[in-house]
Amino acid sequence: MLSRIRFFRVGVLVTLLAVFAAGCATSGGDIAEEGTAPAGDGDGGGAQGTITVGSADFTEAQLLGNMYALALEDAGFTVETDLGIGTREVYIPALESGDLDVVPEYLGSAYNFLTEQQGTPATEVEELRTQIEEELPDGLVLLDSSDAQDQDALAVTAATAEEYGLETVSDLEPVAGELVIGGPPEQETRSTGLPGLRDVYGLEFARFEVLDAGGQVTRQALAEGRVDVARVFSTTGFVAEDDLVILEEDKPLIPPENITPVAREEAVTPELEEALNAVSDALTTENLTELNRRIDIDNEDVDAVAREFLVQEGVIEG
Repeated sequence: MLSRIRFFRVGVLVTLLAVFAAGCATSGGDIAEEGTAPAGDGDGGGAQGTITVGSADFTEAQLLGNMYALALEDAGFTVETDLGIGTREVYIPALESGDLDVVPEYLGSAYNFLTEQQGTPATEVEELRTQIEEELPDGLVLLDSSDAQDQDALAVTAATAEEYGLETVSDLEPVAGELVIGGPPEQETRSTGLPGLRDVYGLEFARFEVLDAGGQVTRQALAEGRVDVARVFSTTGFVAEDDLVILEEDKPLIPPENITPVAREEAVTPELEEALNAVSDALTTENLTELNRRIDIDNEDVDAVAREFLVQEGVIEG
């Protein structure tokens, strides 16, 4: 019985000390409302709290997710990651539920997803941001957009460009009937795909061949001549490696795809904004293309490439 009493007394003493310490910690400052935690505090890990970073499941998105995570860690956050989580059908609900706090996003594609392809995206960045902000689920916000874009684009081989004198998408008009175009299945129905190319540019191709979304299947189809024109992402590593020619979009069809963090509003703090804005400021379309090439062509590690870039740009400490 004596030992139990001693343990009871010790327990009471520890409890009283904990209460006293908590009171001291909150005195002289703001006290959070009962049942709430400061925004971005998560489980209380680092000095700035815990943030979960997610991304889509392709190379560039995972590269950007790594950059966000590294910048946030450098700013004092404890960071958890769920990179390569999947498509917008997965990561947008995960943001809404709080399973994720921030993801890298692309303006035009985000707008088309949020409006279920029923809206008409603006071709100016600030106008498009306003449109997206009106469509975002409650509790989600856009942070600053980067100048860097990874835009849907039409690519041809250098030989095809020379043979037909192709520099712009409009240059395809007199020869499209002779050419096979390839792209992901949704290009047959999306307003920015074949319907838009027909309505905006007057392009009617000989045939459409289903490929992947600007990946290795597309690369091989162009190399083998199975398609003459293909939908790619403008910053894909193999574009420069294979000396492909990106045709200039000379009419308003493809919306801006500036890289932009989307975050839970409750997780956003000045420190988080500052860290992610620094990443956005460091990115350009050109350096992003080179980083993708190093990962996809040279097989370098995604995290190592992200870390080296951020150190070189002065975003994080070496």
